[in-house]
Amino acid sequence: MTAFDESIAATLGSKPIDSRPVGGGCIHDARRLILADGRRVFLKLARGETTDLLAAEAQGLVLLAPHIRMPRVLAENMASDGCRWLALEWLDLSPLGNPAWENLGRQLASLHAVTAARHGLDHDNFIGATQQSNRMADSWLEFYQEQRLRPQIRLARLNGHAFPEADILNAAERFLSTHEPTPALLHGDLWSGNAAALADSSAVVFDPAPYFGDPETDLAMLELFGGPLPESFLRSYGPLAPDRGRRRPLYDLYHALNHLNLFGAGYASMVRRCIEAIRG
Repeated sequence: MTAFDESIAATLGSKPIDSRPVGGGCIHDARRLILADGRRVFLKLARGETTDLLAAEAQGLVLLAPHIRMPRVLAENMASDGCRWLALEWLDLSPLGNPAWENLGRQLASLHAVTAARHGLDHDNFIGATQQSNRMADSWLEFYQEQRLRPQIRLARLNGHAFPEADILNAAERFLSTHEPTPALLHGDLWSGNAAALADSSAVVFDPAPYFGDPETDLAMLELFGGPLPESFLRSYGPLAPDRGRRRPLYDLYHALNHLNLFGAGYASMVRRCIEAIRG
């Protein structure tokens, strides 16, 4: 057996007999593994600099699992050849329909009901492949300025994209100085591609980047690439602040900047639209 096969067999108690590539993101090698005992496993593999991302993903899945449906972590280990792997339960997924959206609304409300005294988290993680600082703060404004916007603006500058840092941070102060949400446990990267339906029409979410912060950021991310939230979701999630739409472009800006920093100039127009919206 290869070093990878030996690591799987020793950790999961059964050797792999079939391995096939599947979709699972643009960072890691994703595979469907069949073990000799008949179990199907979703596997992510990483080498080099991306191995820390898998460890952070496993940590995030374990943190959120008691509060929202996530793929169950079976094991996470490093083979002797330096290949880190993360084994998750195999789930047969389909796109979200109205029953699953309704279920997702209830589940997300339960997740956001888990609160903490401060914004942030006791460890850093990743948003995509970008390191995400979660240094704790008492103020949501301070946290969002210093741990979300400023690092992405400065990374964009290093990548050759200049944006008005002072104007953006001043706009954040204007929008958030009187907005002090209770720090809620967030998925952190909840775009529509990180949620799906199971056979029983319940929802499952994956690829988290969790921390404690404003629940509106999760809702904004769901809308950013997926369009308006369905009524079935909104009814089951519960009451929303009537002015949350004002803050949405500010929350979109973090992810727009991150996409620019990860994937290049094709996202510059999205960043500019967000900046224009918060300047207005």
